[in-house]
Amino acid sequence: MSKTPAANDCRESTRSLEALDMALRSALLAWYARERRDLPWRRTRDPYAIWVSETMLQQTRVETARPYWERFVRELPTVQSLAEAPESRVLALWSGLGYYRRARMMHAAARRVVAEHGGRLPAEAEALRSLEGVGAYTAGAIASIAFGRRVALVDGNVARVLARWFAVTDDVKSAGGSARTWRLAERLVEGLAPGQEPGDWNQALMELGATVCTPRDPACGGCPVAALCEAHRRGIASELPRVAKKRQPATQQRVAIVLSSGRALLLARRRSDALFGGLWEPPSAEDGLPALAARLGVDANELRAAGHVVHVLSHRRLRVDVAHGPLGARRRWALPGPDYEEVRVVPLRELGERAHSTLARKILRMANVPIGGVRS
Repeated sequence: MSKTPAANDCRESTRSLEALDMALRSALLAWYARERRDLPWRRTRDPYAIWVSETMLQQTRVETARPYWERFVRELPTVQSLAEAPESRVLALWSGLGYYRRARMMHAAARRVVAEHGGRLPAEAEALRSLEGVGAYTAGAIASIAFGRRVALVDGNVARVLARWFAVTDDVKSAGGSARTWRLAERLVEGLAPGQEPGDWNQALMELGATVCTPRDPACGGCPVAALCEAHRRGIASELPRVAKKRQPATQQRVAIVLSSGRALLLARRRSDALFGGLWEPPSAEDGLPALAARLGVDANELRAAGHVVHVLSHRRLRVDVAHGPLGARRRWALPGPDYEEVRVVPLRELGERAHSTLARKILRMANVPIGGVRS
């Protein structure tokens, strides 16, 4: 019995799609083998080292993450060593990298890996996703790069590449657009030929998005798959992916008081459940300089205005007025507010041993306090 025209069209369409996918894989993997950046976490298949790198690279540029990764895996080289480290040590190694919840979640996950998996990260994406802080993307990265599993991943770079290759016009952050890019990523990785490594494929997608298929002004002339890209064919590459505009973060006004001498300064540690939890900083508050000075027990008239700093987070914009004054010889200090759990005079030489946020560094610089010992 002969096939109907519709059935024949479907078979031809499937064959054309398979041929396109095969051509995309071949061209991109060949390009990646030639052009990939020499990054330290690409020189290892150690699941732990890859896990640390992928966690750091969430919302952080490669150039920023590299020295942090090198120091972190040097000082805490295994899951076991991370699990056994005090949180203060983990946060100090993370200090300045931002989004400290990543470090806390990784620390908690390491303890569970030791307790439940004998200190070895599981190889399957589903088991990895059960760990604190490990979502679909990170699980896919570890499973594919470290263990060779055919598991997809989608981050911002991959979503952009796929949206352009296949002319996805939905908002890639919407439920429908996200589902479509994940289906495309799964189809491509599952169809890899023998000898084509899933880890290489996933990293090639990310590399293309980071270096060629960039958000603005994609370098289509240097793209190894431009001839196969539907958005390029239609002339709409720079219009994709489509993403709803972000709402501007609300501004929050704060004040910080820097009390210092030539050798030490006053720092307070924030509660673990507060913003910048567990980190040390000059005392700050939202209710103004007189109120904060009163809680600390210092005379606001002895403080001088040092200027202000601005720090933008994903959900808020902090504008902090900085006041500077003498430390004095007091032995006991009151907590500067309900967001803090400890206050202490810290010698300047010990600053590098404590975890600080980038905002704390900005405040100290504004007050002309030497911070050479603080990690950057």
